[in-house]
Amino acid sequence: MGSLKVITMATAVVMVNCLLCPLLSLAQQARPVFDVITINAAITPPVAQYTLAGIAAAEKSGAAGLIILLDTPGGLDTSMREMAKGILNAKVPVIVFVYPPGARAASAGVIITAAAHIAVMAPGTNIGAAHPVAIGIGGAMDKTMVLKVENDAAAYVRAIAEQRRRNANWLEKAVRKSASITAEDALRHRVIDFVAEDVPKLLAMIDKKEVMLSGGKSPVLIKTRDAILNEKVMSLRQEILTAISNPNVAYILMLLGLAGLYFEFTSPGALLPGIIGGISLLLAFFSLQTLPVNYAGVLLILFAVILFIAEIKVISHGVLSVGGIVALVLGSMLLFDSPEPAMRLSWGVLLASVATISSFFIVVAVMVVKAQKRRQYFGEEAMVGEVGEAVTDVHATGTAFIKGEYWQAYSDQLIVKGKRVSVVSVEGMTLKVTAK
Repeated sequence: MGSLKVITMATAVVMVNCLLCPLLSLAQQARPVFDVITINAAITPPVAQYTLAGIAAAEKSGAAGLIILLDTPGGLDTSMREMAKGILNAKVPVIVFVYPPGARAASAGVIITAAAHIAVMAPGTNIGAAHPVAIGIGGAMDKTMVLKVENDAAAYVRAIAEQRRRNANWLEKAVRKSASITAEDALRHRVIDFVAEDVPKLLAMIDKKEVMLSGGKSPVLIKTRDAILNEKVMSLRQEILTAISNPNVAYILMLLGLAGLYFEFTSPGALLPGIIGGISLLLAFFSLQTLPVNYAGVLLILFAVILFIAEIKVISHGVLSVGGIVALVLGSMLLFDSPEPAMRLSWGVLLASVATISSFFIVVAVMVVKAQKRRQYFGEEAMVGEVGEAVTDVHATGTAFIKGEYWQAYSDQLIVKGKRVSVVSVEGMTLKVTAK
């Protein structure tokens, strides 16, 4: 009987476990999952693609929402609009969190934050200064074009604000007057929904909040209790594309490419400089098509390289090199045509790069000129002017020891054995010499 009781109890425990396991599994599966992506760079095409891919992945996986940790100085208008459109039409709630403390949502970041289903900022962050700028190929906009672009941007941000029930007047002010405020002021002016110190507190604040998704007929209830955070990082390809879309990196790649090809053309057969230069130049071309490039700057930089090459062919006593440096400086200053700091070349990179590349071109030019002037060390012409010693008497015929070798030699005058001789010319394998 005792054994039967033990077996019965064991059986009961197994049955209870079998019943509880599915329940525990269901409880774990019921925990909401929030995907998290981080944007801490200027808004460029690679960043826009990364954001749209994050939204698509969250929709496909059935995530409870997507959290975007945002810290941006601004960026391209076209990329910003792609991101805003993707957020507005997302099938999952998108929470934009300006984070960490010290971060900012400037310029294009304002509209991206306004487009979010839930907009949150961390203490010590700021938002604003969204006045449109002339981003694209060409020069400065005239007054009429400035007004058109400003009105378009103001209408765009107002439409987004009204859809998200945010302070449309202040957001329009951020566009027209470049207004900027802190996180606390943004909350007070109804520009954002919450101020949170970190992601866990953000999740606690938005629990049970309702949002309306694109195409939805009724609000969606957000549940964040026991939420799982699924951090998504950029792939290596996305990181590389984002890095080279930086104006400073694009500029350095272009100069490195030009320097490599220049070295290959002046010293054929080196191979490595040409390979590195070609790869750098191709990457630079990709970067330039994603940035506000002024082609006048590109042409000035190419003209500078032409002047440096011409210095090798034409002895100008440094005039061409000076012209090349001036053209390089002016081209670098004009290369990126945007008043927005995030889309401009920094002065530190500009000055350091110009100094380095100018020194490189000048040093190579000097070396090439010296090599062209240097007397040959091989062949018949290399023997002319060489000094040796008469091994025998030299007149109509004789032998001379020159450059470590014995040569048949003759001279117009008698040169006695042991005297120093100098080569006048080379006739086949015979040297014409004269007394030194």
